[in-house]
Amino acid sequence: MTQHACDAVISCVASRSGAPDDARAIDLGLNSAALRAAIQAGVTQFVLLSAICVQKPKLAFQHAKLAFEAELQSAPVSWSIVRPTAYFKSLSGQLNRLRAGKSFLLFGDGALTSCKPISNDDIARYLVGCLVDPTLANRILPIGGPGPAITPHAQGEMLFHALGRTPRFKHVPVAMMSAIVGGLTILGQVSSRLRDKAELARIGRYYATESMLVWDRDRSRYDPAATPEFGTETLAEHYARLVRENHADDRGAHAVF
Repeated sequence: MTQHACDAVISCVASRSGAPDDARAIDLGLNSAALRAAIQAGVTQFVLLSAICVQKPKLAFQHAKLAFEAELQSAPVSWSIVRPTAYFKSLSGQLNRLRAGKSFLLFGDGALTSCKPISNDDIARYLVGCLVDPTLANRILPIGGPGPAITPHAQGEMLFHALGRTPRFKHVPVAMMSAIVGGLTILGQVSSRLRDKAELARIGRYYATESMLVWDRDRSRYDPAATPEFGTETLAEHYARLVRENHADDRGAHAVF
């Protein structure tokens, strides 16, 4: 069997569901296996695609990601931990609702959270840049796309504009999602399937109530100004392209709505 030299690893693996078992197996277990194999192969650099939401860990997959981040930082390699804000795809799930003439769904007033979303191409360029830029080595790197920070209400307006339609919004109380989480948590005590659904509901509530920006621990608030920006592609351009190409960017089972 022919062996090829390898100097660096970029790991983008992550659990698809975020359920506890998947998170332990993938976010922690698979990454740990990749790191061990990399060290055995003589790799000297490891770049990890993590997530900015681990700043305030409340969910199983966040704790799994943090566990591997700690393992990586103690490994005998040069490391970079990249924590993106939000991806364009994760903010495009309501396009088909709007195409069908429905309202854009918002939690609360639509301004509870904000983010600086980054495109796939821009985050890919940033990850590759970690391989060649020594200033990005041995650092935890939060990163967003071009600003300013965008609220869910602004995202809805962008989608309606791309479709050429008048904005229409429907507001969903956060308490409703909390009630769903509570009910599924109780039922999950007797059903593993419902236990996983409860965790998925908690994930949905987390993203509905927490901004994907740098967390200022001293001031106990998210700080858009402290969230670094990278790249050139904007969410508005992404929405326009989806409409132009008649593409849904559907997240399937991972959609909140």
